[in-house]
Amino acid sequence: MMEVRAYIESGILELYVFGTLSETETQEVAQMAEKHPEIQEEIISIEKAVINLSYSMAPYLSAANYDRIRESLIEKHGNVVDMKPKTPISLFVGWAAAILLMIGIGWQYTQLDAAKNQIATVETERDTLVKELNTVKLFQSQTESMLAVVRDQNSTVVALGGQAVSPESKAKVYWNQATQTVYVDAAGLPEPPEGMVYQVWALKLNPLTPTSIGLLDNFKGNDSRLFAVSNASEAEAFGITFEPAGGSISPTLEQLYTLGKV
Repeated sequence: MMEVRAYIESGILELYVFGTLSETETQEVAQMAEKHPEIQEEIISIEKAVINLSYSMAPYLSAANYDRIRESLIEKHGNVVDMKPKTPISLFVGWAAAILLMIGIGWQYTQLDAAKNQIATVETERDTLVKELNTVKLFQSQTESMLAVVRDQNSTVVALGGQAVSPESKAKVYWNQATQTVYVDAAGLPEPPEGMVYQVWALKLNPLTPTSIGLLDNFKGNDSRLFAVSNASEAEAFGITFEPAGGSISPTLEQLYTLGKV
């Protein structure tokens, strides 16, 4: 047993696996492996270590390729590599070529993944830009429509003055009876708190009959503070009140912010 252990620790088995022994030494190791199971197990252990090294140097290589390499190492004779006579240089070159091949394949997979990630990033950025462009176009179209009403000489401009609850408030109503469109310029109104909304009313004065024509929703998100509301048929005045989110059936007169006659 001591002779076997000394033989294992001599380092000859590592040279055997890497194919750097002479033909005579190679045959001698093969014979020792047949006689002593401990030597056979050590050879298998060294082969596994070499294969694991290949895995670590080329992590993206498929299992099928590793199996082919394993099969070239481990032959049918009791899991011991049957080293056929070869020159030490050719065997070493073969091992080096296999390792370089695995490294090369791993590098190619890495580059392919990086290219795919770049393509996905570009496509995401393109989709984002398209959405932003469509949003800008929609906003531009809405703005042009609003400006057309504001600039139309046929539009009636109604100035709404501040009331007791907010004397400093003011607004304007642009009413084009020919096109049946109404816009409210609410730049002179304070920003409503959370849970509250401005509601616009068309009024008939005798008797006083209010009709809701819309809410000034998304007040914070509307930088122009110009809002489209429903048509105000036969309106004699306009008023804006402060109401709970969603609006009210009838105006809360205590929260009347602006009022103006046509």
